[in-house]
Amino acid sequence: MVDDLSAGLSIGILGGTGDQGRGLAYRFARAGRRVLIGSRDSARGADVAAELATLPGATGEIAGGANQEIAEQADVVIAAVPYAGHADLLVDLREQLTGKIVVDCVNPLGFDRQGPYPLRVPEGSAAEQAQSLLPDSRVVAAFHHVSAVLLIDPAIERIETDVLVLGDDRDATAVVIDLANTIPGMRGIYAGRLRNTAQVEALTANLIAINRRYKAHAGIRVTDVELADN
Repeated sequence: MVDDLSAGLSIGILGGTGDQGRGLAYRFARAGRRVLIGSRDSARGADVAAELATLPGATGEIAGGANQEIAEQADVVIAAVPYAGHADLLVDLREQLTGKIVVDCVNPLGFDRQGPYPLRVPEGSAAEQAQSLLPDSRVVAAFHHVSAVLLIDPAIERIETDVLVLGDDRDATAVVIDLANTIPGMRGIYAGRLRNTAQVEALTANLIAINRRYKAHAGIRVTDVELADN
């Protein structure tokens, strides 16, 4: 059930031109939300926004621009960038992100001949790194395990998966849970404080291995948690 805690909030996506960012942007636009696509290149952000606006069901306003202007304009900002550029980007945008909810969905992963594996992050996790770099922002970890392929597919009306939401700010996590609940089929589930994020990020490596083995787009479902349907 959507509690409307996020109603009226604009959603900025840093790295919104990548697969995960584009997919999340499309789903929020399908939910009627105002979405801002951020990119290192302002024109690229605008082009992707225009492209997403033509997809079926994208009723929400979609605009694009440079990461800096999107971080400044948006009410809630999702970091959907590769881990290699994660720290540098957040440091550059520290001023624009002050006081805002920053949703970190970055998975620090490496790949070799044996497949994906989690990288060690000095702060413990990408989300904890984000909080250390953004002491005046309200960092929440979420949306790590959602298939970009399913998100961007207009033929799929429901994304049947749970989103594990972690954070130290109760009000901020409630807003992000509500955002997850705006996407049909998706449930936002509180999963603990930021210090517990490392294993959530690392689990993505297991899901990638599952998807490769079974040619699937596996997600997460939490059992024995009863929530009203969204």
